[in-house]
Amino acid sequence: MSHKAQIKIPATYMRGGTSKGVFFTVDDLPQACQQPGQARDNMLLRVIGSPDPYGKQTDGMGGATSSTSKTVILAKSEKIDHDVDYLFGQVAIDKAFVDWSGNCGNLTAAVGSFAINSGLVDADRIPQDGVCTVRIWQKNIEKTIIAQVPITNGQVQETGDFELDGVTFPAAEVPVEFIAPVDPNEAMFPTGNIVDELEVPGIGSFQATMINAGIPTIFLNADDVGYHGTELQDAINNDEDALARFETIRAYGAMKMGLITDISEAKARQHTPKVAFVAPAKGYTSSSGKTVTAQGIDLNVRALSMGKLHHAMMGTAAVAIGSAAAIPGTLVNLAAGGGERNSVIFGHPSGTLKVGAEATAIDGKWTVNKAIMSRSARILMEGWVRIPEDSF
Repeated sequence: MSHKAQIKIPATYMRGGTSKGVFFTVDDLPQACQQPGQARDNMLLRVIGSPDPYGKQTDGMGGATSSTSKTVILAKSEKIDHDVDYLFGQVAIDKAFVDWSGNCGNLTAAVGSFAINSGLVDADRIPQDGVCTVRIWQKNIEKTIIAQVPITNGQVQETGDFELDGVTFPAAEVPVEFIAPVDPNEAMFPTGNIVDELEVPGIGSFQATMINAGIPTIFLNADDVGYHGTELQDAINNDEDALARFETIRAYGAMKMGLITDISEAKARQHTPKVAFVAPAKGYTSSSGKTVTAQGIDLNVRALSMGKLHHAMMGTAAVAIGSAAAIPGTLVNLAAGGGERNSVIFGHPSGTLKVGAEATAIDGKWTVNKAIMSRSARILMEGWVRIPEDSF
């Protein structure tokens, strides 16, 4: 019996923010995978090592968490005044499924440096020393993102002293701006309300702020779902009943937000919307042993991604947090103490994060001009990834 040989595909393994992913340029992909479709999905599944009934992704590049089961495909931008087109694929761990419905804000921090290193940014735009402004078109959500990438001696500067909770070692700071994360012709609040009553059959009724900024997100009050807002991963991820309840809440929230038309569709849309719960500032010990004081934060937020409590905070969810915090009366804003604010520091399982947002109301309709946060990024390995030739 003969078997197909392995092929090798140029790839770079990168950390961006608190996530890791495998980065490709579209021209380096096998011909059949250069366009969206099943061949591309199958290739990415095999690269990451999914579906894996053991939940470990041992036979692939994935790290068996939503934060480390990610892929990125970049191309020279076809959009005017942009450098690079960025397409993000969230790969399921135990299912044969790649979710293209949203962005990864954490890996966005690595897009700029990968684009520079791959020749996707014009050489005359890269300074010898200073900062290179990389203009990113995020294809999943059709939004502009600006990454400020530090440059030393004409090369991307990756090392530095910027510390990011959820990442063990310091690195160079990469400020990221999410420009107009909500288009003026889109509804930031799909239901028209900043707070809704979300009815979830068999579970209960919850106050919820459902917002589409950065990524569609459903915010709940921690008290309403039986938590304090200071929980770490094990408190929720080891509780199958809790995870099932959150998934049901997420599905009915998706229906109310108009993202799906039938509850059954939520299974095929795992990446969005996110579900999170908020609580007023309260001290706790983070997963790394760091003491987070109530005085050092404005509120606590815990968010689930791909069915599990995230170990830190998704970058796109941070955009949603900053946007909602800037709008008086949302659950996020109220948990932070209410009133007008253009930034918040929130506690998450790994520590804290500051995010800023500029929100304005025009004719009673809220919009966000931009949201800003700092991340970091680093190449972990580059070369080729190998998969069996018949994988796609």
